Amino acid sequence: MRYFERRKARIEIIPMIDVMLFLLVFFIIVTLQMIPDAGVRMQLPVSSSSQHLPHPKFIVNIQADGTISVKNKVMTPAQLTAMFAADGAPSKTEVTIAADKATAFQNFITVIDAAKKAEVTDIGIAAKPGAGN
Repeated sequence: MRYFERRKARIEIIPMIDVMLFLLVFFIIVTLQMIPDAGVRMQLPVSSSSQHLPHPKFIVNIQADGTISVKNKVMTPAQLTAMFAADGAPSKTEVTIAADKATAFQNFITVIDAAKKAEVTDIGIAAKPGAGN
């Protein structure tokens, strides 16, 4: 009676390794998308009353030459307004403006105007903590 002969159970390790690698790649990709925008290197102005803010949805970088960028994409004020408006709930959108201390104040106002046109109300300003000058 060979039909009822018990065979020793085997644990196949190769499919388990495949599944683990798939999960690892999946979590790495998801984690990379969750990392907030690191921004661009710039000289932020110094403020004696700066506070730590939670991670905003958008960080708008204004370079010394007036270039506006979000997530390493250069944008015009109109594109900025369209991006904020397309967010779904602009009144709940959190925006932080990181302007180089050498940039013209008009560039800063241009970004605020673009956010206000999209009805964004939660606007923060990035500054380095310090004694101030």
